[in-house]
Amino acid sequence: MAERTQYAAGTPSYVDLSSTNVDAAKQFYAATFGWEYVESPTPNGPYSMATTGGKAAAGLMAQQPEQAEMGMPSMWSTFVTVDDAEQAVATAEAAGGQIHAPVMDVMEAGRMAVIGDPTGAVCCVWEAREHIGAQVVNEHGALTWTALHTGDQAAAADFYGRLFGWEANQVESPTGPSTMFMLDGAPIASAHDLMGGAPPHWSVYFAVDDCDSCAEAVTGNGGRLMMEPTDMPPGRMSAAMDPTGAAFNVIQLNPDFDPTASA
Repeated sequence: MAERTQYAAGTPSYVDLSSTNVDAAKQFYAATFGWEYVESPTPNGPYSMATTGGKAAAGLMAQQPEQAEMGMPSMWSTFVTVDDAEQAVATAEAAGGQIHAPVMDVMEAGRMAVIGDPTGAVCCVWEAREHIGAQVVNEHGALTWTALHTGDQAAAADFYGRLFGWEANQVESPTGPSTMFMLDGAPIASAHDLMGGAPPHWSVYFAVDDCDSCAEAVTGNGGRLMMEPTDMPPGRMSAAMDPTGAAFNVIQLNPDFDPTASA
């Protein structure tokens, strides 16, 4: 199991789901990934920590009333670790970003803020205290990658370079020219052009042992496939949607793939 006890600043470290039907979502992911849950009360309602092998993998909670009133769909959010959430917000504003939610304390777990980049995609910054983020990565049912889908890769690269210190390398991918974000010489995330009329967004990838079996589980458990299992250089992957409408990706990792080879 690829366990983590800390994350360097600038590293995507966690994802959580805001769902229009959190009970249905929990049942789906438990059946699909084998997740178990640890429940915690919060001022905004119960929070479910999804675990695999007893380690925190992701989080789920019910959509907030104001989100429901706006007609927001269920969605996964990406969190990036920072040393200082207040400083990250100031840097984001100076770099042309928008602050959708100011810095807030999440009890003793940490501090967070919700930031929109200049191209319209939204992510969260996370200043860890008791909760580092995902305690397990790159294993079945655990986070393995996050990717930005944007209409302006250059503007996004400039913004995230200033905010997180990411370096941007241009690469060719099966979907066309893309950007590999690097942190201290290691690949940390990627950016791709928008497809299919989708708005700018961050997408999440969960590792699975067998992509085809997982795809069958997705449909068998009430979800649907947006892309059938397909071989790509990083591995065999599929795009899916859970029964509440939240999009996510699964990938059976290719152990021989070197993401820096074309960087």
